[in-house]
Amino acid sequence: MDPRAPSTRPILVVDDDAKIVRLVRTYLERDGFTVVTAADGRSALQAIEREAPALVVLDLMLPELDGRAVIRAVRREDASASIPILVLSARGSTIERIAGLEDGADDYLPKPFSPSELVVRIKAILRRAGTNPAPVDRAAPSAADTLRYGDLRIDRGRHEVTAAGRPVALTAVEFRLLTALLEADGRVLSRDQLLDAVYGDDQADVLDRTIDVHVRRLRDKLGDSPVRPTYVATVRGVGYRAAPVRGARSE
Repeated sequence: MDPRAPSTRPILVVDDDAKIVRLVRTYLERDGFTVVTAADGRSALQAIEREAPALVVLDLMLPELDGRAVIRAVRREDASASIPILVLSARGSTIERIAGLEDGADDYLPKPFSPSELVVRIKAILRRAGTNPAPVDRAAPSAADTLRYGDLRIDRGRHEVTAAGRPVALTAVEFRLLTALLEADGRVLSRDQLLDAVYGDDQADVLDRTIDVHVRRLRDKLGDSPVRPTYVATVRGVGYRAAPVRGARSE
């Protein structure tokens, strides 16, 4: 494995077009990634369970089981819920892209696409997810790594969240979004500020409504209500803030 590769776990490429699979594989392996492939939705789910990939590149129009169904199935299972998914699809309309994000995709690149841009996006997603080739240190987290807000506990080092003691499986984007809101300790953050916190410099082609989509998914996972919020409150016309419970603090 090339030492530049961000993970010893493979990238799973799912597409029924063999030419696209070969193209994506070539560019990823050139950058030091290990690649495994699947040609239909059911095989994709089997590969995810078997390989525990670092990231999935997923077409939507697949035989056996379509891509959106694959995303929903992955997000339902605790073991796979946090695996990043980049959709690579000819369905490139804004409506389709928002639907993919709402299902749980981390990013969406329409076809036709630039293979070089695909690799850049994959690296950005893995960077946000904190994927690292070194073994994960499971030692006890330091005080600064743990954040509490009401009955929420966020372990930054282990990328773990519990709500009232219940584990909550979040994607890397959802984890960064929640952490940014809680660290703001009640201050309102605009959508632009949240985009900066979540994506940093990797905001190319990010839809304006992306933050709203991720907030909806975050609320669903936390069992939060937009009407009577416990964790994330909407400030209309401005952005979002942590709901007024106890202030966030490091343990």
